[in-house]
Amino acid sequence: MKPGRNDACPCGSGKKYKRCCMNRVSKLHAELFDDVEQMVAMNPNLSLDELNVVMQHKVQERNNCSHSDFCGLSSTQMANWLYAPFDELQWVTMSTPDDLSSSPVMRYLALILDEAMQNEGSFKATSKGNLPAKLVKLASGLLPQFAVSQFERDISISDFAGSNEDKFNALHYARILAEIAGIIYRRSGRYHVKKAAQKQYQVHGLQVFFKPMLEATITQYNWGYFDGFDHEVNLQTFWLFMLWRLQGHGNVGQLIDEMETAFPDLLREFPSGGYFSPKQNLSLLIESRFIDRFLQFWGFVTIDPRRYVNGEAVARKVQIQPLLTQTFQFTINT
Repeated sequence: MKPGRNDACPCGSGKKYKRCCMNRVSKLHAELFDDVEQMVAMNPNLSLDELNVVMQHKVQERNNCSHSDFCGLSSTQMANWLYAPFDELQWVTMSTPDDLSSSPVMRYLALILDEAMQNEGSFKATSKGNLPAKLVKLASGLLPQFAVSQFERDISISDFAGSNEDKFNALHYARILAEIAGIIYRRSGRYHVKKAAQKQYQVHGLQVFFKPMLEATITQYNWGYFDGFDHEVNLQTFWLFMLWRLQGHGNVGQLIDEMETAFPDLLREFPSGGYFSPKQNLSLLIESRFIDRFLQFWGFVTIDPRRYVNGEAVARKVQIQPLLTQTFQFTINT
């Protein structure tokens, strides 16, 4: 819903809309119409169809201009990143790394596939429908091989280890993604690897499932599945913009500021007057859903979970892992 003149500005500045961003929007509209008026003054005999062509050209010209609120992206580029299908994204190349050993999600998938392949394509699930204890133990044993292990001091509460799948979030996440991606399915108390997936795995190895699993993460998986937040904010729409910014500077606080500037309406999705401000709620969602349970589960980044050291607040920064830069190559010139 478009804010009224006297409503609070959706950017969260605390000012009324008419004294904040409304002027900026109005200025853009005014500049566009000024350009058209000049064109009409110079060409008074333009027909309506010709005038429409001029308008379309001017709009396209402005949409292709770099926008400071979008960290230098144009409106055209931003629209592609927000709304284009996964396989039609531009200004980024997504590659499958040769070595996936540093990715928890892909290593867990390999364990699931290997267990099934050793048993004619399937294995028995637990009575709750989870992965068997044998497989969970093998997955827990992989933790020291992942970069995130430097922060996992208490294995009993780790997302990357556990005695059963219910308490082993990263493994549970990988299993769900494999089902969403159409690689495995559960039937009659057993997990099965689809026949086509078995052949693909035998011929091409684990790499063949990297992009299908990634696409399932972005387009189908519910990012709010693990947490108890009441806020139905679809961060997946903004995943590529957030990834681009974080890969560039690694600063979580700066990312939150950039998201607030680029998408001020996001703050309107959160209630005001609660214990946390709308911006703090946005920060919590981005850290938990995007950084912790997407980027870390995949092995793209690590982040120190400590927010205070010796009583002092510390800046939240991610450590970019090689897997991230091997997977995503951006071609944005800003």
